[in-house]
Amino acid sequence: MSASHLTKTALAHSLKCLMEHTPLNKITVKHLVDGCGVNRQTFYYHFQDIYALLGWIYETEAVESIHEYRSYDTWTEGFYKIFCYIENNKAFCCNTLESLGRSHLDGYLYQVTHDLIMGVIDELACGVKVRGEDKEFIANFYTLAFTGLIIQWMRNDMKEPPKHIIDKLSELIEGNVVRALHKYEHKYQH
Repeated sequence: MSASHLTKTALAHSLKCLMEHTPLNKITVKHLVDGCGVNRQTFYYHFQDIYALLGWIYETEAVESIHEYRSYDTWTEGFYKIFCYIENNKAFCCNTLESLGRSHLDGYLYQVTHDLIMGVIDELACGVKVRGEDKEFIANFYTLAFTGLIIQWMRNDMKEPPKHIIDKLSELIEGNVVRALHKYEHKYQH
């Protein structure tokens, strides 16, 4: 691991520790650098501001890799990994949700969920003549619905077990993606 990556990781750890008990908007660069033993200049060498660090954390740390779960048979496992990350980093994620940094959480959730769903759609669309923009519309619809459920779950203090939410989702969408793909296919054949 490079020295640059180690420094970024140390700054990320410092921010996550501070966010355990301090709202994001109350955390300063001085708090961060004091927490990991580097100077302000080092922080600014790597990040423009605290929100850039926040974005870096979500981009690099959030989910190890959900790429292997991008199929119809495994998407629920990938979605479960997203819930687990949020549960394991509850203070960090909830603090982000309630801050000006929320766009980083939204962006992270959208990206990983969209990747999962688009993998499923691409698999199910094999042999179906559907325009790319129609597949993207379907993926966007389900991505926004799924991320909305995650945000609502977070706002409700994460009380409902993720497995229950995923089981309900699975029942709700079973067959519906294929049905939508076929509707778009038929729409453009006439």
